[in-house]
Amino acid sequence: MGNHRDGQDAQSVTVVTSSEDSKEQFQNPGLPPHRPRLTDVDSKRAKGAERQVILLFVLSMLGSLLFWVAYFGISVEGNFFDVNNTEPTSKLQLQNLLLGLGIAFAMFGIGIGVVHWARTLMPDHELVEERHDLRPEEDRAEAEEIIETIIDESGIKRRPLLRNTLIGSVILAPLTFITFLRDLGPNDPAVLKHTMWDQGVRLVRDPSGTPIKASDVTIGSAYHVLPETITSLSHENGYLEEKAKAVVLLMRLDPNEMKISEERKNWHVDGIVAYSKVCTHVGCPIALYEQRTHHLLCPCHQSTFDAADECKVVFGPAGHALPQLPITVDDNGYLVAQSDFHEPVGPAYWERGQHVEEMRAEREKEAK
Repeated sequence: MGNHRDGQDAQSVTVVTSSEDSKEQFQNPGLPPHRPRLTDVDSKRAKGAERQVILLFVLSMLGSLLFWVAYFGISVEGNFFDVNNTEPTSKLQLQNLLLGLGIAFAMFGIGIGVVHWARTLMPDHELVEERHDLRPEEDRAEAEEIIETIIDESGIKRRPLLRNTLIGSVILAPLTFITFLRDLGPNDPAVLKHTMWDQGVRLVRDPSGTPIKASDVTIGSAYHVLPETITSLSHENGYLEEKAKAVVLLMRLDPNEMKISEERKNWHVDGIVAYSKVCTHVGCPIALYEQRTHHLLCPCHQSTFDAADECKVVFGPAGHALPQLPITVDDNGYLVAQSDFHEPVGPAYWERGQHVEEMRAEREKEAK
C-alpha cells in the first residue's frame, strides 16, 4: 500500500525563497530618456511661446480692466419692477455678464499663462531630492540657492516684458475682488431702529390685508400680520424691505399662563400678544407655533422661544428674545399698535445696544 492518500497522486511541494539573484531581476529602470521640446531646440518656437505667455498675461490685465469698467461705468439704478421699462434690468444683466467675464479672463490669463510658461520655457529636467538630516544653516543656504535657481531658470531676468506683464496681471487680478468690498458699505444701521408700526396702525392679515378684531383671535390660534400702512407701498418704494422688518406673529394665550413683566403689563389684549417674526439669530422667518408648550420655533436653526415668557430664548443659537410689539384695541374693536417696537428687530449687530437705549428713550418721550 502506497504512502499517498486514496484518490490523490503524490505531489511534491517546493518552497520559493527570496535570494539575491531574484532581487536583481527587479531593478529600478530609472527615469525615461529626456526628449527635448521644440522650444528647447528652436529659438523661434521659444520666442513664439514667450509671446503667447505675454498675451495671456495681457489678457488677464484686460479682464481686470473690463471688470472695473462694468462695475463703475454701468449704472443699474432704476425701477426693476416696471414691466414697461426694461432698461434697468437690461443694464443689470449686461453688468453681471461683464463682471463675470472680467474676473474669468483675469484668472484664466494668469493661470494658463503660468502653466504655459512652465511647460514651454522653463527647464523640464526632473530632480530627485534625497533625504538628509535637518541642519538649519545648511537648509537656509540650500533654500536660497533653490530660489536663485528658480529665478534663473524661469528666465525672468532675460525676459523683462514677460516679467512685467506677469507682475501687472498678478497685481490687478486680486484687486477685482477687493472692489466688491465697496458694496459692503457704508450702511446706515439706524434704518433698523424703525419699522412701519406706529401708534394707531391697525394689524392686518398677511397677505389678504384684512384687519383683525380681538374677538377673531382665539386661544391657540396664530396669525401672520403686517401694518395696514404697508399696503400702500409699491415694490419700487421699498415694500419688501419694510415688510421684512415689520412682519409679526399674533397669537392668543391664557393670561394665567403668561409671565408678564411690569413694563409690559399693558402690551397685550387679554392674552393676545404680537412678536416679531424675524429670528434673532440670523434673521430667518419664525412660523412654527406649538400650542401646548407656547413655543415658537425657527425651522432653520432650531432656535426656540417661549411665547408665554416674553419670547425669551429657551433653546438654540439665538442671542436674545424676540421683540414684542405693544398692541391695544381701537373704538371699533380692531387690534392696533400702541407704538413701534421698543428695540431693533432681527439679529444683533455692533450698534444694537446703543440703539436699544435710544429707542426706549424715544418711546418714553412719546408716552409723556
